[in-house]
Amino acid sequence: MSDREPPRRRVPGPARPERPEGGNAPRRRPGPGARPARRPASPPPSAAAGRPAGPRSLRLGSPRPRLRMISLALTLVLIAFVVRLLQVQAVDASAYAAKAAQNRYVDYVLAAERGEITDRSGVALATSVDAYTITADPTLFTRKQLKIDDGPEQAAALLAPILGVDQAGLVKKLRPANKNLRYVVLANRQTPQVWKQIKDLKSALNTKASTDPTTVNVVAGVLAVPTTKRVYPNGDLAAGILGWVNADGKGGGGVEQQLNKDLTGKDGKVRYAQSGGLQVPTAGSTETPAVPGADVELTIDRDIQWAAQNAIAEQVKKSKADRGYVIVQDTRTGEILAMANAPGFDPNDLSQASAASLGNAAVQDAYEPGSTAKVMTMAAVLQENAATPLTHVVVPNRLHRGDRLFQDDVDHATWNLTLNGVLAKSSNIGTIEAAGQLGKTQPEANQVLYSYLRKFGIGSYSGLNFPGETKGILAPADKWSTSQQYTIPFGQGMSLNALQAASVYSTVANGGVRVEPTLVRGTKGPDGRFTPAATPKKTRVISAKTAKTLAQMLESVVDDEQGTGGKAAIPGYRVAGKTGTANRVDPATGKYKGYTSSFAGFAPADNPRITVYCAIQNATSGSYFGGQICGPIYKQVMEFALKTLQVPPTGAKAANLPVTFTP
Repeated sequence: MSDREPPRRRVPGPARPERPEGGNAPRRRPGPGARPARRPASPPPSAAAGRPAGPRSLRLGSPRPRLRMISLALTLVLIAFVVRLLQVQAVDASAYAAKAAQNRYVDYVLAAERGEITDRSGVALATSVDAYTITADPTLFTRKQLKIDDGPEQAAALLAPILGVDQAGLVKKLRPANKNLRYVVLANRQTPQVWKQIKDLKSALNTKASTDPTTVNVVAGVLAVPTTKRVYPNGDLAAGILGWVNADGKGGGGVEQQLNKDLTGKDGKVRYAQSGGLQVPTAGSTETPAVPGADVELTIDRDIQWAAQNAIAEQVKKSKADRGYVIVQDTRTGEILAMANAPGFDPNDLSQASAASLGNAAVQDAYEPGSTAKVMTMAAVLQENAATPLTHVVVPNRLHRGDRLFQDDVDHATWNLTLNGVLAKSSNIGTIEAAGQLGKTQPEANQVLYSYLRKFGIGSYSGLNFPGETKGILAPADKWSTSQQYTIPFGQGMSLNALQAASVYSTVANGGVRVEPTLVRGTKGPDGRFTPAATPKKTRVISAKTAKTLAQMLESVVDDEQGTGGKAAIPGYRVAGKTGTANRVDPATGKYKGYTSSFAGFAPADNPRITVYCAIQNATSGSYFGGQICGPIYKQVMEFALKTLQVPPTGAKAANLPVTFTP
């Protein structure tokens, strides 16, 4: 028995036929691979009779086919997993990584600090302070995140009063059409106090939610990005020059717009991982630093600007005028020391500004200058040797030319004036007669006068490249109408802006050389290096001799008792100036209505340093004559400027050229 296999337990089954006697065939054992014996159709009678009947037994099938099927199925499943794993980790790895990063990482702009704008002494006129751009992650306001349906509405109701924005607009931002949007701006450049209010609100809701399960912190997804906000420390001082910065941080007017590219600098960028609206410190971040904008130094003197602005604002209010402007210019360099407008505006709060007061009317308004333009006619007459200051000019009460009858501002008997007297008494008729001497014919005289007007800068841009600047209107001489050829010599029928008018007098004061006006002295980059502005263009308009003679003639306007500018006299100084009272074109109707009152001049007359020009539009209370309402402004501003710049009197005596002659 030890050499044989242990007996196997068999399932009862049908009787196996006996092996034939004497047979030597080996005995076959049934097994999993054995072929079952063929069962006889019916049991032998002897067997049926000799054995008792019993239950029919079942034989189990082979498990190998089932095992093969299971193994095959598992193999296919594993192959599918392997293929997918290869696709995720190898084939599409970069795409999935980018998608994961998109959901995990947040990018925001590091706003570059805007450069300062200063006056010529480095005093800040426009600067930037710390502020916050309030942002949000819209995915943190969904039902999935907050477990409520009206999360954006509740958050907007809390935030709108703090941010001062429309509640419906906030809801739209917090529930965007793009469900994957992770970053929206709720409000730009808010003060630190606003962000503190929001942080306090978030903290209060968190505290309440920790004790009250029904409370939801609906503003948890509100974030803040540090940035800067533009402020103007001096309020409305020089607002017309400076302009303002809009909600997007771009210059909206004035120098802020003109030099926006230099002032803005280059924004940086920060990228960090976030979870639940909070930065994950351990996940790291990348940062591209912002490059600050350049500082801009203007030619403006803050103190002189203040004096000019106060003076014109008071007179505009007193005269109940539409507006007024004052220009103060360095006669030697062309630098603008002040450019004041009234009414003005506060760039810190544009909501209180009227549309009419925005901008810089001193360079944007075009108007007919009136008698202050006579200095250009006299310059042409003297330069062309058509007359001298002592030339006799007989001035009747009326003068018929072309299709019109001309008169002076007052009725008078025939005046016997010198050319100097024509300028001193501001005679329109005398100016027409003098201009007629510029050519053998009227068309020739027109062409000569036109050439001088152009050289003085009329009909051309000043060179400032200031936003919205007008070049005025001066038609070519061959296009002058019958009336224009007689009105243009005394300043009607053409137009200019206040800066152009001031530049005319600075040209005379500078010995006949026109220097393009400048408003910017230079810029200082982030490295601290100062870059001076380009040297302004210079043009010889009249000779130094003609300019000196004109200065003496302009003194008669102020000093002579017959002159029209006595209110501009400054004790101790020699003053050269000219009054102007012109018919004014109403911008609303295009017809003449009211007057443009003006005064222009420089001092000291014999060694000029400063030019001051004043104009007031449509004075409706009190006098409207330029000498009466602008002469005092000239005196007030000129006195202040002379003291500020410490310009002493020359001590020389005036020329006192004669005004009249005895026939």
